[in-house]
Amino acid sequence: MTTASASQSSPQPSLFVGIDVAKDKLDLATSDTRRVQTFDNNPAGHQQIVDLFVARKPACIVIESTGGYEWPLIQVLLEADLPVAHVNPRFIRHFAIGLRILAKTDPIDAHVLVRYAQLAEPTLLEKRSKNQAELTALVTCRRQLQQTLTQQSNRRGLTRSKAALKAIDQVIKTLQRQIADLDAAIRKLIESDDHFNDLDRLLRTVPGIGPVASATLVAQMPELGKTDRRHAPALLGVVPYNHDSGKLKGQRCIFGGRTEPRCVTYMATLAAMRCNPIIRAFAQRLRGKGKKAKVVIVACMRKLIILINAMIRDRLPWSELNLVKNLQTNP
Repeated sequence: MTTASASQSSPQPSLFVGIDVAKDKLDLATSDTRRVQTFDNNPAGHQQIVDLFVARKPACIVIESTGGYEWPLIQVLLEADLPVAHVNPRFIRHFAIGLRILAKTDPIDAHVLVRYAQLAEPTLLEKRSKNQAELTALVTCRRQLQQTLTQQSNRRGLTRSKAALKAIDQVIKTLQRQIADLDAAIRKLIESDDHFNDLDRLLRTVPGIGPVASATLVAQMPELGKTDRRHAPALLGVVPYNHDSGKLKGQRCIFGGRTEPRCVTYMATLAAMRCNPIIRAFAQRLRGKGKKAKVVIVACMRKLIILINAMIRDRLPWSELNLVKNLQTNP
C-alpha cells in the first residue's frame, strides 16, 4: 500500500520539446517519445502546437534560428505563456557532432533540439509586447534599406553610363524617402510608448548615442537594466574569450552576440571616443599601454554598454552616474 502511494506521488519527468523549422513545415519531437510529428508552418499549425502543449506545461521548447521563418511560431508560443528558447543553429550542429550524431535530417534535428533543451539549459525568451515587436521590425527594415542605399551609392561611383546613373539616382532617392518615413514611424512609436520614451531619453543623454543607436538598443536589447555587468557585454558580443591550451596562450577574440545592436554600438563608440570624456580617457589609457586599435575599440564598446546598463538599471541620466560626477569634480 505504501509503495503504491509513493509511486503515485512521485513527480513526472519534465517534458522537453524540439521544433525543427522549415519554410512550409515544422517537425516536432518530445523527450517522452521517439515519434516526430509534422505540422504546417502557418497559423493553423501554430495553434495545433499550442493546443498540444498548453496543458502539458513543457519545461522548455527549443527552436533554432531559421532565417526568420521561426518568429511567427515563437510569437504564438510566447503569447500562450509557453517557455521558448531561440538558439543559434551553429551551436546545435556542434552539439550534435559532440553527441556523435553526424547524419542531418529534419526529424534527427528535432531530436537533437530536445537533447539540447535537456542538457544545455538554454535561456528562455521573454514575451514581447506588440510595440516591441513592431519597433524591432521597423528598426530591422531601416537597417536593411540603409545597407541597400550604401550599396547603390557605392555602385553609382563606379558607373559611367548616363542611363544607369539615372536609374541608380531614382533608386537612391526612393530609398532615402523610405528611410525618412521609417525614421518618422520609429520616432512616433517610441514617443507613444511611455517605457520606450523613458529609455530613449536616458540613452540620448549618453555622448555618442544618437537616435538610430538609441532606437536599436531599445528594440533589440530589452535586457538592458535587468542584467548584470557581465551579461550585458555578452549579449552584445563584445566579451573576449580565451584560446589557451597547454603552453599555448592564444589571442583573445569576441564571439557571438547580437549583430545589429553591436553594429550601432560600434559606430556610437567611435563617436564616444572623440566626444565622451569617460570613453575618450579610457581609450587613451589603453593606447598608452600599447593596445591595438581594434582591441581599444572593442574594450570601449564593452565599457560603454556596461555604463548604459547601469544607467537604465538605476534610471539615471549619463550626467548622474557616479563615474561621470567624479570626473567632473576631479578633472
